[in-house]
This record gives sequence, C-alpha cells and structure tokens, in this order.
Amino acid sequence: MGTETLEDRLIEMIDAALVRARVSGRLSQVAKARFIVEPPKDPAHGDYATNVALVMARDEGKPARDVAAIIKGELVASDEFSEVNVGGPGFINFRMAAKFWQSELRRAADAGESFFLPKVGQGKKAQVEFLSANPTGPLTVGHGRNAVLGDTIARLYEATGFEVTREYYFNNGGRQMKLLGASVRARYLEALGEKASFPEEGYQGQYIRDIAAGLVARHGGALRDQTELEPFRAAAEEAIFADIHRTCERLKIRFDVYTNELDLIAQGKVARVLAELERRGLLVERDGAVWLRGEPLGLSKDEVLIRSGPDREPTYRTPDIAYHIDKLARGFDLVVGVFGADHIAEHKTVITVLKALDLNIAPIRTVIYQFVTLTRAGQKVKMSTRKANYVTLDELIDEVGVDVVRFFFLLRKSDSHLDFDLELATRQAPENPVFYVQYAHARLASVFREARKAGLALPEGPEEVKLELLSEEEIGLGKRILRFPELIISCVEELEPHRLPFYLIELAAEFHRYYNKPVNRIIGVQTELSRARLFLAGLIKRTLVHGLTLLGVEAPERM
Repeated sequence: MGTETLEDRLIEMIDAALVRARVSGRLSQVAKARFIVEPPKDPAHGDYATNVALVMARDEGKPARDVAAIIKGELVASDEFSEVNVGGPGFINFRMAAKFWQSELRRAADAGESFFLPKVGQGKKAQVEFLSANPTGPLTVGHGRNAVLGDTIARLYEATGFEVTREYYFNNGGRQMKLLGASVRARYLEALGEKASFPEEGYQGQYIRDIAAGLVARHGGALRDQTELEPFRAAAEEAIFADIHRTCERLKIRFDVYTNELDLIAQGKVARVLAELERRGLLVERDGAVWLRGEPLGLSKDEVLIRSGPDREPTYRTPDIAYHIDKLARGFDLVVGVFGADHIAEHKTVITVLKALDLNIAPIRTVIYQFVTLTRAGQKVKMSTRKANYVTLDELIDEVGVDVVRFFFLLRKSDSHLDFDLELATRQAPENPVFYVQYAHARLASVFREARKAGLALPEGPEEVKLELLSEEEIGLGKRILRFPELIISCVEELEPHRLPFYLIELAAEFHRYYNKPVNRIIGVQTELSRARLFLAGLIKRTLVHGLTLLGVEAPERM
C-alpha cells in the first residue's frame, strides 16, 4: 500500500463500485480499457474526474451518461465520497469526503518515503547522458542548463527506484580539438618569448594562457620545436576537464562513466558502423569524402560521415552513431540524452541510421533544451567561447549561489527559451522563488523548534492524531501534499523536471498564506488542534525536503 498513489487508490475505489454494480445486475461488463482519474481543469467540478463510463458505454450497450449514473449510485453509497455528479457526455466528477483525506494523510505519514517517492522504476536500468561539453573551454551558462536538467532527471530516476548510470560523452578529436591545440601551442611559444602565429579562429581567453604556462612550468622550452599538436591538445584536454570536474562538484553533479570519440575510433567501433552502412549500400564516396545516402533513409539530403583530405577524419555524427549503438548494447531499459537545440538535426540523423541498422530504438528518450539568455541590468550578456566574451558557470555560481543556479535552470520547460534574471536571482525576497520555497521550509523548522520548547509532541501512531479538527483550508493543504507522488511520476514519465519547482512554489505559497493568518497559529492553547496542525506541518516539511533534494537544492533550517 505504501507505494500506491492517490490516483491508484481512487481507481481501486471505482473498481470496487463497478464490482458492486455487476453484482446487483445494473452493469454486466468489466472496464476492458484503461480508464483515467485526474483532477478536472476547473476545480469547481470537484477533486477528481473519471472517464470510466465513456470507456465502458459501448460494451454495456448503454449511453455513457446512463452508465455514469449507475456508477455514481455506487460511489455515493461510500462514505468516502461527499459529492458525485455526471457531467458532459458522461464524465463523473466527485469530491472526496473529509474522512477520505484524513485517511490518506495518515497513510502518507505512515508510509514515509515510499509514499512520497513511488518506486515505479524498481528493477529497471536507466542511462542518462548529459552535459557532454567538449573540452575546449570552461563550462558556460549555456552548459549549466544541460547539466542541471540531466542531473535532476537522474535524481528523479534514482528516487523512483531505477538503477541509474550518469554518463558524459565528448568529442576529443577532429578540427575543433586541433584548433585548441594550435591555440595552446601559440600561447606556449609566446610564454617562451617567441613570436607565434595565432590561429585565425583560435580559442581566446585567459584559460589558454594558463594551460600554456603550465606546460612551460612542466617542460620549460622542451616543446619549442614540437610541430605536432598532440601534446598541446592533450594538455588542454586534461586541464579543461579538471576545471569541468571542479565546476560539476560545486553544482553537486557527478558522473559514473566517461566516453570519448577517440576511444570509439581506437576500439574499431566507428569503422564497424561504416562497414555495415557500406554493406547495406547506404554510403557513397564523392569529392574525396564519404557520404551517408539520405534518399533511401528518408533524409532531405546526403550527410558527410568522413571528411575529405589526407586525415580522412569522421564528422561528429559518425562516432555519435557508434556511441548510441554502444549504449543500446549495454542493456539499459531507458537511454536518455539531453541535447541543445543546435543538435536536433544531427540527432535525427543518428536515430535514422540506428533504425536503418535494424536496432531497437524504443529505449531512447531525448530531452531537447533551448538556450539561456543571461541578463544583467536589463541587458543581454553575450557569450562566445572562442572570443572569450562569455560568463562561465563558475562566475554565475559565485554571484548567485548553487541553489539559485539549479532552481532557476528548471524554471522553464526544457524546450522553452530561458531568461536568467541576475537581479531577481540575487534578491533575498519573496519574488525570488528559491528564497520563497526555502523560507517556507525554514518557517516549518521554526514551528517544530517552538513545539519542542512547548513540550508538544506528536503521538507515535498517525491514527491517534485528531485530523477531524483540521479546517477546510488545512485539508486543502493536505490535498496538495497528497498529489506529490503523481507529480513525481509525471516528471519521470514525461521527462519534465520543471514541473517540480513549480509545484514547490505553489505549495510554499499556499503554506505562507495559511501561516500568515493569526487564526492559524500552529502551536496554540488547544492541545489536540495543535497536534493535528503539527502533524500537517510535518507532512508539508517532508514534502518540501523531498522536492528540494530532488532538485539538488538545500532545505535550510534557519534563514
């Protein structure tokens, strides 16, 4: 029972009503199709609504409204429903009685974590690939949204029972990395006091000079005559990744597996992809390059897989195909990738090739996120890694803090553009949603300190708390708490972690409104009422803790 959601409980109650209706002969069939129970769009219609009558009408040979009327009669007979109505073409709207909500609040308290975090992924494995920034410079604000999205999805999976692998994939070969190596080599020679030709599109920024200075400290002038770029590229990759690791640690982000392009090539996995595509007649050589034939695959054009030139280097999408094949081969039930909007076309090609190779792509889920605009004093801050005109993720963390960074990056649906308002982010006021939610938790922590001082404690068993003393407003707070498990499931199933911070903001707002009324003093003169209110306060506090923890945000005891 602990892992049942509120909707599960309501479906059980409707199923019981259907059994009673069949026993009485008023209905003859079972609900052969899955029916749904959900809150109606207009709260005036009730707590929940169901389409069960619409699902059953054809098999019953009756109009849906007639079926709904029969089911209504059975539901009204239960003292856990206070009001049941038939609306529209046959929807059943119902309000639950106070007795039902009191029972569910006790169940939530008794079940603990298994109630708040239903284990829908028990026995399943999920891989989440995210961030995956190439080691060409520090993490920027744009990378931060990817990092927080992916990590929060991984946290949600872990909390709901999945065995999760966090993975970082990066391209460390090709023209981009050669340009990085050439940039470091030029700065290295400059550091030795020699003239150097800096690449036209080279990477700027103090970090390139710092990497070059590190090479001078380790090797002196020994690399002065080195024309191969590999030592400079490798040194840059090592130094930049060390910086990326430090930034991730600050954001409370870790990875279990790192995979890179050069390893896939060295292990022959890229060559095997090309050989299989060749065998299937899907490659063509033209102008010295190897192209994927778009027409047989339904693509709008041919795509280059191997560039022309003496090095015959693969384009980014080629090892990406090999990498996805590798991921699928590892037996994950879910393979989730978090990608920027600029990767949509490339990812479509990868998926198309996987299908052409007869691979099962069902486990693959993709989260596409739009970019971030950082505003300072109402002005956009431009970002460009190569020109070094950017704001690093570390600089953002320094200015607003880890909690604000993580929370703000989830304040929009991933496929919506995100404006990150620095002025709002640094404000210690209710307008700042992070402050607002954390302050609700701190207030609740204060309530429990006050209760301890007053010698007020909750009884051992939830059934001993007189929840019938709670007001309609307080039961309303309880209803929002009880919907938390369904929210978590929807975040997991729809890959939409942004729903969680919005829920927490709404819960905090409702609690603050309640708490600010003098009549709602939690620790008062009536002991049993105080216990009932303290019981409810404990559930709100636990809900906030679970929600903030999933977001990677602190739940402070004092503010």
